[in-house]
Amino acid sequence: MNERTNRRQFLIAAAGTGVLSLAGTAQHADVGGEHEVADLITPDAQKAIDDGLKFLARTQNRNPEGSFGERDEFRGNVAVTSLAGLAFMSAGHHPGRGEYGDGVLRAVEYVLKRERANPAGFLHHEFSNRQAGMYDHGFGTLFLAEVYGTVADRDLSRRLRGTIERAIRLIETTQNREGGWRYDPTPQSADISVTICQIMALRAARNAGFSVNKQTVDQCLKYVRSCQNADGGYAYYAGQGGSAFARSAAGLVALYSAGVYEGREVERTLRYLMQFKPNLPLARREVPEMHWYYGQYYAAQAMWTAALRTPRYWNDWYPVLRDELLLRLRGQRDAGWNDPAMGRHYATAMALIMLQIPNGYLPILQK
Repeated sequence: MNERTNRRQFLIAAAGTGVLSLAGTAQHADVGGEHEVADLITPDAQKAIDDGLKFLARTQNRNPEGSFGERDEFRGNVAVTSLAGLAFMSAGHHPGRGEYGDGVLRAVEYVLKRERANPAGFLHHEFSNRQAGMYDHGFGTLFLAEVYGTVADRDLSRRLRGTIERAIRLIETTQNREGGWRYDPTPQSADISVTICQIMALRAARNAGFSVNKQTVDQCLKYVRSCQNADGGYAYYAGQGGSAFARSAAGLVALYSAGVYEGREVERTLRYLMQFKPNLPLARREVPEMHWYYGQYYAAQAMWTAALRTPRYWNDWYPVLRDELLLRLRGQRDAGWNDPAMGRHYATAMALIMLQIPNGYLPILQK
């Protein structure tokens, strides 16, 4: 029995005792019975994962303490910090537990300290750029909700509950008339990219036992549907513009997060996304480099969930994505993955989450 299996069994047992609130089980890890985790996460992939986790742990910021994100515009970014925390959790590490448990705990404390008083419950680093606002909040709420069920310390659990409850209320009160969200914590405009962050955060919170307004979810679902084009892809704004890979992957995960797992709208988007399956060698680009990690992050989750009914989606997607991620890392393993716009912490966290989906450790991926 390997270490990964031991961790999975621990999580399943903990869920049964209530330590992991509504976390479910990792039964999805062997999709369709066609692949074992060991077959999917190859030795080379596991080496890349181990190196990536070490890179994040080694470079976690001391100023601001516990945060992630490089360069002036991203240092201390709540969204990047939350993604890094989720990357550690994807390997089975939790606050104060596991080799990287201290790093997760410091990331949790950092995000908790970023809660703003005006508006109440807003998770945002005040020095981030304007467009980071509700991205910070969505990913921050998702991270804290995923962490919540793994915490045994009563004081930390109490603080998490209060912050998550206020974060949920902020999402509910900043939803605009169309049913979506935009950069600022105000009910003004909306786009599909910011909207997916909020509905996924609400789904994670609900899974962890928090109350979420059903009308908020229903209105969000209406908005997401209004962004879908005839080809199955998604426009950035409701009814405005053509389809593109990254936002279409996000749109499908938004449907899943709102509880829609089948039907014509789901199948149309899956067919659209399959046109953009990772394609080696890298020279044969069909997906623009801009937002590559963002798009693949959501696409991998979409294929993982789709595999509950049709295993081929995941079985066709993940091995090629895994191999492309390894190719992108060639010659720079000690420095993690890199996104030209967002930096290494962001890209490495995204890559690690994608590579470790077969572990089945994140509650949000346990349907």
